[in-house]
Amino acid sequence: MVQYPMPTVGHGRRPSFKRELSLLALTFVSLGSIIGSGWLLGALTAATAAGGASIVSWSLAGGMIVLLALVHAELGAAYPLAGGTGRWPRLAFGSLGGFTAGWAAWLQAVTIAPIEVEAALSYLDHQWHGLINSAGGLTSVGLGGATALMLLFTVINILGVRWLADSNTITVLWKIAIPVLTAVVLVVVSFRSSNFTAGGGFAPYGAHGVFAALPLGVLFALNGFEQAAQMAGEARDPQHNVPRAVIGSVIVGTLLYLALEGAFIGALNPRDLLHGWANPVGTGDFGPYATLATGLGLGWLAVILYIDAFISPAGTGLVYLGVSARLSYALGHAGYIPRGISRISSRGVPYTSIILSFIVGLICFLPFPSWQGLVQLTTSATLIMYGFAPITLLILRKTDPHRTRPYRLPAPSVLAPLAFIAANEIIYWTSWTIVGKLMLAIIAGYALFGISYALGRPIERPPLDSRSLIWILPWLTGLTLISYLGQYDGRKLIPEWVDLGVVAAFSILICALAVRLHLPAERILATIAAEQLDAPARLDPQVSKTGITPPEPLGV
Repeated sequence: MVQYPMPTVGHGRRPSFKRELSLLALTFVSLGSIIGSGWLLGALTAATAAGGASIVSWSLAGGMIVLLALVHAELGAAYPLAGGTGRWPRLAFGSLGGFTAGWAAWLQAVTIAPIEVEAALSYLDHQWHGLINSAGGLTSVGLGGATALMLLFTVINILGVRWLADSNTITVLWKIAIPVLTAVVLVVVSFRSSNFTAGGGFAPYGAHGVFAALPLGVLFALNGFEQAAQMAGEARDPQHNVPRAVIGSVIVGTLLYLALEGAFIGALNPRDLLHGWANPVGTGDFGPYATLATGLGLGWLAVILYIDAFISPAGTGLVYLGVSARLSYALGHAGYIPRGISRISSRGVPYTSIILSFIVGLICFLPFPSWQGLVQLTTSATLIMYGFAPITLLILRKTDPHRTRPYRLPAPSVLAPLAFIAANEIIYWTSWTIVGKLMLAIIAGYALFGISYALGRPIERPPLDSRSLIWILPWLTGLTLISYLGQYDGRKLIPEWVDLGVVAAFSILICALAVRLHLPAERILATIAAEQLDAPARLDPQVSKTGITPPEPLGV
């Protein structure tokens, strides 16, 4: 195994992450990611795609996300590493497997902060015109505002993880209160159960509409539960607090979104549903809840919603800038990109990664497609990242069986493959157009990896471990082919319902193949031991003032 020199500070001790995040702070990091622009637009986009049956879409999405969250809860507790989703696969598969997962994770995370900033400014434009142009892009004034917001997020993140946690906690308390208030007020003032069967019946677009609604904002809204695991390297008692934060945030988020969808549908004006669900609150409206509140004479609620329409996305952008920095830190830490990206400041934050996320975020303010189109691409990248976790869990259970696991996924031989199937089904539902673009982005990532690898110094080049490509390339290629032949913007050559079975069967085959292609057990254990330099206090929450404790012995 290649060893890399570590920068040092003080008396030969290198800077390290500081374990300052409590259970509440971790939970709010995940909730702050879950409650963003998704709550403001998710109900409308889901209803447009599925009608009254959109409530089924949210229930289905909640079940799938809970399944994936349980997998991340075990991994985050047993292996609390900064940027965990980009580092766990490296333990099992080595460089190319770890890079693929890390690149997909970083790709989705680094784009969400600018997405949320644009959403916040788009809502703000309703009150202060001149931020958004007629094509939906930022004006020069809007670009200045977006840059200022991204700079604010950067400064807060550089000041330290406690600044991030405290700022996020205040924001999340608001972000929880306003959706709850909105749902309660709409149900009390105007709730018509008949709306659920209006506009062509409960499921006017059939099962296809229920599934199609998932990537149109539903799953985007529920994504983010894993952020507690991404920051596990900075958590107090991560073995217990990470799984509690991950699972708790998913449950709260799912219940909140179900309540909001039900309240939204029930409060609609029946006249707007006479001709279907194409425009249930009016053509081109960007603030569905505010429009409903105004129509019901609740001007005070509309004002609060417009304020929240800025705060909620901005708060999510703050969290994701920090999360994307942890993921680029993980890529640099592993040697996939220049190792300078993984430098940690005396405040215990990956400051070079934070600056990189700020710069990439500014580039992302170039003209984008619609909110829906962009979140579909982000959702697909997220699910590629999620797909690695169940397979990694099965391998680490097998090769590192004696590790203390405060939370253990029940029936892993059943639930882990089901979680992998769920991730692949969601990617398939995203549509062929989006899946094709995602695969091009992954190919671009491999090109960047190749350039970085070729230009790096020999001592900094990790072993390629190309064996993992034997299952990764068929997995990504197969998903692309099924999507191209399938029902969701594809050629429709695979019949409806049969397509879901094809994805499930394909997923089981890939899962079985992947589990057979992991690194040798001794190599996995050696990598885990090396990674513990970054993960002090794995078992003992009573860390020293420096945040450093001796590494856990292998097999403990």
